[in-house]
Amino acid sequence: MRLRLEQVCGLRRMPHVRHLHVRHEEMNMRGRKTPLSCIMQFKPRHIWLFVALVLLLSAIPLARNWDDVKLKLTRFWGYRTIENNPLLPGYDKDVKALNTTQARINLDDLLPGGPPKDGIPALEHPAFDSVSQTPFNDDEKTLGVLINGEAKAYPYGILNWHEIVNDTVGGVPVSVTYCPLCETGIAFERRVDGKETTFGVSGKLFQSCLVMYDRLTNTLWSQPWGMGVVGSHVNESLKRYPALRTTLGLWKKAHPETKVLSANTGYNRDYFRYPYGSYAASNDLIFPVRDAAHVSGRLKDIESIYSEADTQTPENQFSGMSVHFRWHDVQTQKSMTQTIGNRTIEARWDESLQSVRLFENDKELPSTAAFAFVYPAFFP
Repeated sequence: MRLRLEQVCGLRRMPHVRHLHVRHEEMNMRGRKTPLSCIMQFKPRHIWLFVALVLLLSAIPLARNWDDVKLKLTRFWGYRTIENNPLLPGYDKDVKALNTTQARINLDDLLPGGPPKDGIPALEHPAFDSVSQTPFNDDEKTLGVLINGEAKAYPYGILNWHEIVNDTVGGVPVSVTYCPLCETGIAFERRVDGKETTFGVSGKLFQSCLVMYDRLTNTLWSQPWGMGVVGSHVNESLKRYPALRTTLGLWKKAHPETKVLSANTGYNRDYFRYPYGSYAASNDLIFPVRDAAHVSGRLKDIESIYSEADTQTPENQFSGMSVHFRWHDVQTQKSMTQTIGNRTIEARWDESLQSVRLFENDKELPSTAAFAFVYPAFFP
């Protein structure tokens, strides 16, 4: 519906804004409707249309294409749903159903990410292609997982749209997870309380990163921490496995028998189009994060992070050991170390995979790649 002010008010044209108040007084004296008085008579649905139009027009100058426009408006998409619209009584019903008295994080920092719970659908029972069958090119960014001798590749083109793949690798039930806003890719064993389960996308974000939920207890889990943050398993940590950020071509060369996640997912998605516009290439963030000013360099330079939680449970903070290495530095020096207490963590540049891998006493650690803003936001 196109709503024109002159149609509502019976005016021939809208006066220039500079003369609006003068015209308003003149027309009031003559007993005629004015633009200001007509605006005050708009029905609620007209006001919502006006607000939506203002938001859209304000986003366009900041965006390069339609994906950028949608990204700029991501924080407002939740208003279309019952679960993520703070104006409706159903807001946060999934969180309110949990025991929040012992929440690890401040619930005010648990933000709606746009789509509601399962609005970004995790993949269940995924299909795989051989290296000769996959439609993805060799330069496709990929998360590579190797467990008990079985190698699998998860193209980012699919992970961008689903974020979680519930799978089994080397006989181990895992959830391969990826957050496009944080560039964090982590493989977790999908067991809670010793019982096998699956994970889904909660529709919430903490410090701009993926918050998962398990389908056994509905506990919310912060992906970068790998820790329960709200619910019955708060402060518990999931077991992690190494997952390497590389390209499909390099992963295939290192693991010729690898299986590649199939684009035949059962969902209608364009897995060959990056849906986040210029986000990865820009220095802009969509959601607020803490301590971004502590980043030296670009917010989206690539780092590798490893962390282990201890038994302390400070609210809204991580407690334990953590290290991070900037990829550019490791690539330049080939190897770097950090000593934390009596532990020494080594970062090695893997030339064959063009990736950073972390080791302790020659044992590979389950690290994750991440944008540079992630470390100060989660491990201050």
